[in-house]
Amino acid sequence: MAPIGRGRRLDWLLDLPSDERLAQLAVLSDAERREFAHHWRLWARKEQLPPKGDWRIWLVMAGRGFGKTRAGAEWVRSVAAANPDARIALVGSSLGEVRSVMVEGESGLLSLGPPRRRPRFEPSLRRLTWPNGAQATLYSAGEPDSLRGPQHSHGWCDEIAKWDNTGGRATQSWNNLLLGLRIGEMPRVVTTTTPRAVPLLLRLLEDDEAIITHGRTEDNLINLPKRFLRDIRREFGKSQLARQELDGELIADREGALWTRAMLELCREIGPDAPRARTVVAVDPPASATGDSCGIIVAALGEDGIARVLADATVMKASPERWARAVAEAAQVWSADRVVAEANQGGAMVESVLRAADVNLPIRLVHARVGKAARAEPVAAHYEAGKVRHSGQFPQLEDQLCGLIAGGDYHGPGRSPDRADACVWALTELMLQRRPEPRVRLDL
Repeated sequence: MAPIGRGRRLDWLLDLPSDERLAQLAVLSDAERREFAHHWRLWARKEQLPPKGDWRIWLVMAGRGFGKTRAGAEWVRSVAAANPDARIALVGSSLGEVRSVMVEGESGLLSLGPPRRRPRFEPSLRRLTWPNGAQATLYSAGEPDSLRGPQHSHGWCDEIAKWDNTGGRATQSWNNLLLGLRIGEMPRVVTTTTPRAVPLLLRLLEDDEAIITHGRTEDNLINLPKRFLRDIRREFGKSQLARQELDGELIADREGALWTRAMLELCREIGPDAPRARTVVAVDPPASATGDSCGIIVAALGEDGIARVLADATVMKASPERWARAVAEAAQVWSADRVVAEANQGGAMVESVLRAADVNLPIRLVHARVGKAARAEPVAAHYEAGKVRHSGQFPQLEDQLCGLIAGGDYHGPGRSPDRADACVWALTELMLQRRPEPRVRLDL
């Protein structure tokens, strides 16, 4: 058998029947065995390999654990090995994520290929250099201007659905990257992501030049812990979160929904930008201990006049004592000025249960006089006006918000929008509750 330690001489094994392939593998030398372990095309699933022919954009949209990062990193490695003049952009949601996932992660570029052919990493320069001279530079999608000017031959963009959409930064970063792909005869970009209905991903899905690969977590089951998928499926079942995060399915907006995925992405921020002026914990108690979840949402009004959702402390199938303790803990952790609890289910009992957990809780009971969607409409209007932010990721809450239909019923996951209802109560308390103006009384 011909030596296989150079170039792509192992590729011919792909065309052999399995029994002949095993026979050939049995006669490999030690050097060939070492090379064989790093030959990606022999180990990869076909959906992890780049498309054949002439293409410009390859979008890998799949569930968690599919092997997206490995596919992107192996593509970069192949580009660098084949082209000493390659200048590759590595773009992630932040420089920290680019380094920890795309470069130094378990499937990152520093972990792939024979050690003698791996790149040298210079963190201060944000640069990887391969022995043959090919280079890759790290960029944050949160800093679009950093991609304005530099030229590249290739790009790998990871988790584009997580990129910061504030002020259109994600789209600006993508545009600047494309404008800088001016080196070489065939510039190409690979994007790897778990789907979310954000503007940039929706744009790519409509791009006729993009080749799209779909995939599910189960596709890579052989490389995942045996209990992982079983436990995750048991926890999330066939919920929208599971369809998105495991099945790699893009969840479309419902017609007439008060919230859309794009709206929620536009209101997302990494952390609060202003000090808190007032903080509330809102509670949507369950009708029974074995029924729906107890929605518990923490929100605050900033000194800048912007309301922010800070935490989702919801508990599932909890006894009254347990969900009351969860409320008390959230109020203590976030130094809440008020606990707002819906009293339609149980009335005074709700307050007594909360008092039992913490007698000093500043409780205000509220009563629902209109339907959930009607209560939510003015709050959704504040989102549209840019007066509400989500300080982090709240996928289960956001799934429920997107299931509230204007003038209609709830069409989201689960029987009841417990998290969304608590969120609406919290933001109503912060932004829509009328408070009496202080007056000076003159006794004449």
